[in-house]
Amino acid sequence: MHLAYPAVLSALLFCTGLYGVLARRNAILVLMSVELMLNAVNLNLVAFDVWLSRTAEETLHSGQALTLFTIAIAAAEIGIGLAIVLAVHRNRGTADIDRLRDTSERHDPDGTGHDARTAEPSDEAQKAEATA
Repeated sequence: MHLAYPAVLSALLFCTGLYGVLARRNAILVLMSVELMLNAVNLNLVAFDVWLSRTAEETLHSGQALTLFTIAIAAAEIGIGLAIVLAVHRNRGTADIDRLRDTSERHDPDGTGHDARTAEPSDEAQKAEATA
């Protein structure tokens, strides 16, 4: 088999994953797209390893060993990434990337730059001041 076939397939997989990362707004779909990109890199590593081992007559297969490390890192990345996405979804109720903000930042919709909740004291704070 020629080197061009897996290289073209790898390029198509990588471009599909890149499109998924740039166009998707759901965090789980972005993680799946990143995994697709990593699998394209793995396919390239194995294809070039086989091609170079035929020409150099080596039996080291360092590309395949590197692919195993990449698979292990990708498995750890997807496990941690899914745990973070699930925790954010439980707290926020959405996995939409555009709607996610830092938990310490609160933006008011009118754009005045301060939080509407901190502008007026709550009823509990007013009652506490009145009793003190």
